[in-house]
Amino acid sequence: MISLRRATIRDLERLLELVEAFYTEDQHTFDSAHCRAALVPLLEADTAGCVWLTEGVAGYVIVTWGYSLESGGREALIDEIYIAEKNRGYGTLVMQSLLPLLREHGAKVLFLETELHNHRARRFYERIGLTADDSIWMAMQLT
Repeated sequence: MISLRRATIRDLERLLELVEAFYTEDQHTFDSAHCRAALVPLLEADTAGCVWLTEGVAGYVIVTWGYSLESGGREALIDEIYIAEKNRGYGTLVMQSLLPLLREHGAKVLFLETELHNHRARRFYERIGLTADDSIWMAMQLT
């Protein structure tokens, strides 16, 4: 059985361990202080987003909120999703648990980003109903 539990500040150290495992696996640089500073506001209130821990398998989901007239209101962005055990159907179960939670939080549209090289992830997201759109994300570092 897989379920999601809203993470709190008491989960911070466990979350940092999971984030580090994800970053190692996905070949991102892990900076504990940087991640800690970004996680604390999400764990203390849900104004910027929410963090859920997976129960039944090690993992987490971080969702941040946006807002768009085009989307009709609140948008949900899966910023990070990590499940330690791969290819066992846990991702599908996590997403099935997550979607109703996002609707409860008033989200109208779900977005996520994948690395260009991550074909496996894109195939998974397509299987559960997400589609690629024509938008191209552009970014500028502000700090």
